[in-house]
Amino acid sequence: MTTLITNIGSLVTNDPALGEGPLGLVEDAALVLEGEKVAWVGPAAAAPAADEAVDAHGRAVIPGFVDSHSHLVFAGDRTAEFNARMSGQPYKAGGIRTTVAATRAATDAELSANVAKYMWEALRQGTTTFETKSGYGLTVEDEARALRIAAEHTDEVTYLGAHIVSPDYADDPAAYVKLVTGEMLDACAPYARWVDVFCEKGAFDGDQARAILKAGQAKGLQARVHANQLTYGPGVQLAVELDAASADHCTHLTDADIDALAQGNTVATLLPGAEFSTRAEWPDARRLIDVGVTVALSTDCNPGSSFTSSMPFCIALAVRDMLMTPDEAIWSATAGGAAALRRTDVGRLSVGARADLVVLDAPSHVHLAYRPGVPLVAEVWRKGVRTV
Repeated sequence: MTTLITNIGSLVTNDPALGEGPLGLVEDAALVLEGEKVAWVGPAAAAPAADEAVDAHGRAVIPGFVDSHSHLVFAGDRTAEFNARMSGQPYKAGGIRTTVAATRAATDAELSANVAKYMWEALRQGTTTFETKSGYGLTVEDEARALRIAAEHTDEVTYLGAHIVSPDYADDPAAYVKLVTGEMLDACAPYARWVDVFCEKGAFDGDQARAILKAGQAKGLQARVHANQLTYGPGVQLAVELDAASADHCTHLTDADIDALAQGNTVATLLPGAEFSTRAEWPDARRLIDVGVTVALSTDCNPGSSFTSSMPFCIALAVRDMLMTPDEAIWSATAGGAAALRRTDVGRLSVGARADLVVLDAPSHVHLAYRPGVPLVAEVWRKGVRTV
């Protein structure tokens, strides 16, 4: 079965060989989908015949968003914490403990329903590839069940037993690191693709983070790092040293950190929802991009510091407050997210890519930043099927 989507006003392919600029922009375009894949891309006037034709009515089409950083396996919320923060109290990593208590008390069915709810919420806003983490259980049993539940909903699952030191080990962090790198890792590795650590004051220092990441790598997991969010620290350098797929947050960076990212393979994943929700300093996206660092945008959807599942919202923030151009923000939310997951099959609309695409109720992708807060996602296709 082939499907021709034609009369596309403006098509973002993220393949410069197909069109103009880094976005590979094609005007008056068409796509042919065959099964779950893109089979043809080009001008509408040259489109081949297909079994079915869909008229895009001059609207813009972009690749589905790739959200490479979220925390969806949780219960409860932290409304009171957010209200206090908006009333002047600072954000601290320790607030995670509130969610840990609620998550431990929740049933498997409740946790799975939450993941499904937030993934559907994100899909309606154009996100077709999701990563999500554990990190709100912090016991062997609760971390393993979080990952088992996550794996029922996505292939991109991250073991984050090292979110914070478990309250059960508050007086013995070394014993908790031993648990995270031993029994907990053994129980969790079968469900995960990635290992992550919150390398931050109030969480794990550089030596602890290195031990946790290397233990995960020894079990066949690939590394990613919560790095340099709240303070300057060793997270970014550690991510590059261990060839982590991404260093996430990257708010407080030295020149040496930026040089390391520019020279390595690690993507800098920026999470503007967190800065918005904590009234924190914005990451310097312009500085990173100008020296050639690969940048991704993601939501960091979680109940404490960034309770948004909206990639369009994060794109608007990145353009307004992180000095990215609309083209850069779109690329980072699609191809950049794919790079942060070391995926080549998503984040682009060229021949052979997975047929994940978003039809916007707008003539151009620029409207995602130009019209912030407006529900512009008209259709979402995932694996060649129109799901929204």
